[in-house]
Amino acid sequence: MEGENQTAPFEFIILGFSNLNEFQFLLFTIFFVTYICSLGGNIIIIWVTMTDSRLHTPMYFFLENLAFLDVCYTTTNVPQMMVHLLSKKKSISYVGCMAQLFAFIFSVGSESLLLSAMAYDRYLAICKPLRYSVIMNKTLFSQLVASCWTGGFLNSVVHTVLTFRLPFCGNNQINYFFCDIPPLLILSCGDTSINELALLCIGVFIGWTPFLCIVLSYLYIISTILRIHSSEGRKKAFSTCASHLIVVLLYYGSAIFTYVRPISAYSLEKDRLISVLYSVVTPMLNPIIYTLRNKDIKEAVKVIRSKWQASGSLSYDL
Repeated sequence: MEGENQTAPFEFIILGFSNLNEFQFLLFTIFFVTYICSLGGNIIIIWVTMTDSRLHTPMYFFLENLAFLDVCYTTTNVPQMMVHLLSKKKSISYVGCMAQLFAFIFSVGSESLLLSAMAYDRYLAICKPLRYSVIMNKTLFSQLVASCWTGGFLNSVVHTVLTFRLPFCGNNQINYFFCDIPPLLILSCGDTSINELALLCIGVFIGWTPFLCIVLSYLYIISTILRIHSSEGRKKAFSTCASHLIVVLLYYGSAIFTYVRPISAYSLEKDRLISVLYSVVTPMLNPIIYTLRNKDIKEAVKVIRSKWQASGSLSYDL
């Protein structure tokens, strides 16, 4: 009888915003606009960095991968969140929940490692400018990006397998916006100690270690910038790092808070707001932060737009 009670549920019910029935359409509108802005902004960054040969550098190769990851992990859950806001049936299949968890954790882990690689790139560019092109060659930055994707994949495999080996005894209501590790661990009726240990141990490798590497890189960067005699030189050096630093603070502040702590410290009511920040808002802000503060991308967009206008004018004359 006990084995029957611990069989996997056919589907999960995503409670999400079910307590805000009167605001469902307003929330749908907000998420829709946010998602379109996020999707559009990141796709523009990918397109511009691929189109303009002047942006075929390690820094923009990393940025291109960051934009692609943002597209992946916001698409993993936001469309489903919008569907649930307008439909009466707010469910996701067991397999669908597993796939969503895998894709989301894969994107989150890969982005964590990628931000660290981007910090290393900025460290080399500012602290070792004469050796930058020799050290950060095509082979190295390709290997760094491949390592980020591989690390994110392995991280996701471990957490997905560990999470869905757990028994779920009857209760299939997830008090969250999407399938994520913390709400599923709370929902399980089995022993989650191995999962908690994995979260903490792997979190050190894929969360805290990259974050500390970023902090160390910026300590060297700031020290180098302060030794620059020209105020214009200091401003230019800092401007190349400011966008990345803002993104790091937004991302790690929410991601580490969510995953790298004991399950007893979780409060889904509070954590749901944090999940919206790093899964919905941050992917939208990243392209805004980079495009508003990046002259190269703004100039590339202007050049491409002027070429389009010239091409359209020529077609009209013909």
